[in-house]
Amino acid sequence: MARIAIGGFQHETNCFIPSRTDFNAFLTIGDRPSLSRGDDIFKNLPGRAFAMSGFLADMAANHNLVPLVWTSGGAGGYVTSDAYERIVGELIGRLSLALPVDAVYLDLHGAMCSADFPDGEGEILRRVRAVVGTEVPIVISLDYHTNLTAAMAKFTDGMAIYHTYPHVDRPQTGSRAARILTTVLSRGRPTARAFRKIPFLIPLNFQCTLVEPSKGIVRKSAEHEIGDVLNLCYGAGFPPSDLNECGPGVISHGYSQKSIDDATDDLANMICNMESLFAQPLLTPDESVLEAMKLGKQAARPVVIADTQDNPGCGGSGDTTGMLEALVRNKAEKAALCVLADPQAAAMAHKAGEGAQITVDLGGSTPIPGVRPFHGTFRVARLSNGRFMCKGPCVGGREANLGPTALLVIDDISIVVASKRMQAYDLEIFRHLGVEPTEKKILVVKSTCHFRADFEPIAEKVLVAIAPGGHLVDTKQYPYKHLRAGVRLEPMGPAFTPPT
Repeated sequence: MARIAIGGFQHETNCFIPSRTDFNAFLTIGDRPSLSRGDDIFKNLPGRAFAMSGFLADMAANHNLVPLVWTSGGAGGYVTSDAYERIVGELIGRLSLALPVDAVYLDLHGAMCSADFPDGEGEILRRVRAVVGTEVPIVISLDYHTNLTAAMAKFTDGMAIYHTYPHVDRPQTGSRAARILTTVLSRGRPTARAFRKIPFLIPLNFQCTLVEPSKGIVRKSAEHEIGDVLNLCYGAGFPPSDLNECGPGVISHGYSQKSIDDATDDLANMICNMESLFAQPLLTPDESVLEAMKLGKQAARPVVIADTQDNPGCGGSGDTTGMLEALVRNKAEKAALCVLADPQAAAMAHKAGEGAQITVDLGGSTPIPGVRPFHGTFRVARLSNGRFMCKGPCVGGREANLGPTALLVIDDISIVVASKRMQAYDLEIFRHLGVEPTEKKILVVKSTCHFRADFEPIAEKVLVAIAPGGHLVDTKQYPYKHLRAGVRLEPMGPAFTPPT
């Protein structure tokens, strides 16, 4: 029975939005457990849709697990210095007090940037390694959107990365991390590792593993994990993070340098040879609504439109109104939109009560180019406290707490207005307010890809719209300061030249 220290610190950082992620954000997050200390990890994580959940299920019965700190702040702007140091400081402090340990497991994201450390996870791992020394194995799990770095390769002895986007295999990734760590405990720390960066960025819309080429890439990475190859990990990258090593990459650990190099090069070359295949049609708000209305005349199921640039899961503010404007302007019928974050409007609706009419400037409070409030008179159709249990394949079992929430209706368009941001990746967002999504003709969701796990099975067709928002699909528009010179800003796109 090994003594294993466990913990996690997750954040997906969009460096190009004005907001900052402070310490309070990790305490009040609406769609996942708040900061968990010590034994709270054993209370809050089992049976949930996280990698730590899978790790606990596989390892708790056979090993002495020492809980440190676990927290997930979702996605947003830079993590403040205060938040980063308080959380990492507590994790390191608890680890120091827990010594000696036989191993460390950390449930991380891989795309966290703090105000001081562009590679947030690399700095965490450096500090953990400094505490436990050179002989204690460190195994981690990472999100599919991780920006893999040399520090992540250097300071770890094994890793597992989600194989899916939408992320429906979080617990299974934790189980793979458990298997990797079990091998390391019996066979010893890996003697070989390899790290390769891919020379182009991949916008999130083109990273979906339900289709090629990403589907084949993750399949090949799993097939290579045999013999002396302990793990072969592909991370697709998170373009809105501004760091030198932003973008897709491959990391491998194992027990033969030749086997590791061969497997890593084989996968990296495969990705590079598929560069021209990463593509997807993108529409303007009006184009998407008009196309959905046209399809809806004959369709028996709703057309789903992704408001991809206001995806809270990519750091979007969740309060942009471009798609709402297009729905109203084009007189869409039987349409519904979720989730629009506006705590003031939600409070006004609760004060007015169900059935009342309210006139309000809805959304548009975040200073993003092209974003403005939508002025209108709405009927308060339904109210809730924003608490419901997600049931879909992406985050099933996760309890949402969006604060005071209202269903506002204008013309034939229903809008879920919440006090907190939430990516639209579960049908229960609509259903907990009495809206049956399968009965609508058009569903607009503030999401990039996660929505597909629960929404695509009920959809006649999925369209992707480019309305103003904080998550830019066109990575050429990001004003990078730290990105390495020469990397192509999109598949087959122009090479990045650092600002002078």
